[in-house]
Amino acid sequence: MAPTHATMISNSFDIKTLIVDEGYGVKGLSDMDIKNLPKQYVQPLEECFTNTTLISKESIPIIDISNWNDPKVADMVCDAAEKLGFFQIINHGIPVEVLEKVKNVTHAFFTLPPKEKLKYNKKHSPSTNVRYTTSFVPEAESALEWKDNLSFFYVSDEEAHALWPSMCRDEVLDYIQSCEPLVKRLLGILMKRLNVTEIDEAKQSLLMGSRRVNLNYYPKCPEPELTVGVGRHSDVSTFTILLQDDIGGLYVRKLDDGSWINVAPVNGALVINIGDALQIMSNGRYKSIEHRVIANKNENRMSVPLFVNPNPSEIIGPLSEVLATSGEKPIYKQVLYADYTRHFFRKAHRGKDTIEFAKI
Repeated sequence: MAPTHATMISNSFDIKTLIVDEGYGVKGLSDMDIKNLPKQYVQPLEECFTNTTLISKESIPIIDISNWNDPKVADMVCDAAEKLGFFQIINHGIPVEVLEKVKNVTHAFFTLPPKEKLKYNKKHSPSTNVRYTTSFVPEAESALEWKDNLSFFYVSDEEAHALWPSMCRDEVLDYIQSCEPLVKRLLGILMKRLNVTEIDEAKQSLLMGSRRVNLNYYPKCPEPELTVGVGRHSDVSTFTILLQDDIGGLYVRKLDDGSWINVAPVNGALVINIGDALQIMSNGRYKSIEHRVIANKNENRMSVPLFVNPNPSEIIGPLSEVLATSGEKPIYKQVLYADYTRHFFRKAHRGKDTIEFAKI
């Protein structure tokens, strides 16, 4: 009798064949109603949340940005970017229906049969700018992450209409477009504190020259205490706008004591976090912070991060305005952004080690 998928998952080769080559992903494993976590997903003890993990009683700031002209709003945004690197915003102006639609299509895509999702994996996708994956970099990881992902690198509406999955294309495009005023306002506030008074075309390319949207899906996990949804890392973006559902699971590491802050979902809010690119350009003034996602035993979770990035062809380094005003020495070198991201995507998540690539 031929072995079933459920009896094959103890073998390392077979599980990667199943989740990657056959398109099942973690969602496929979860749907098999397995009782034990496959050994390929068991993380080292120090990467898991245990009874000894130090959990902070603090929360990240929640900032009402309904009045952009209030100097207190700008101060709260910049203070949070400097001290914690994470904050939530409410009254941001993005229609609720836009957010709900992108949540719904995220769930809908990952409930498709494997053969439908497989159309967008590395071997079959019509474009390198559209990619269905599982874990982070399966070929480079000694322990896999309990997550599936559909990633869109935005080039143009024309390419999106031609090559993105029709079932979620319009909703993702609406989300990107609806976030555009928010992106520009946040950048204006953050740059002003760095003494950048004008964001001209060249600065726009440097700060927000490209976009990537991920549809992240974290299926129910039989033994969540043994694995992670996403391992410890910081984003490589200028900053990230994260839409999360009401289940939660995102944790942020505090700089002072290393404890973990639970980013509890707030209805209608968006999470903002500073990325490595802005930490580098601010010469360390703004902080990109280590964060991770835990797995969940009882519910399927989703999130939709919009990564606001430099153009891949840009050279990133401490801004001249920052160095000229403060008189400080640069602590980061000039790096081609494409090289920086390539370095990030070649390896498993390992905290904030990517930024060492840019240090002098």
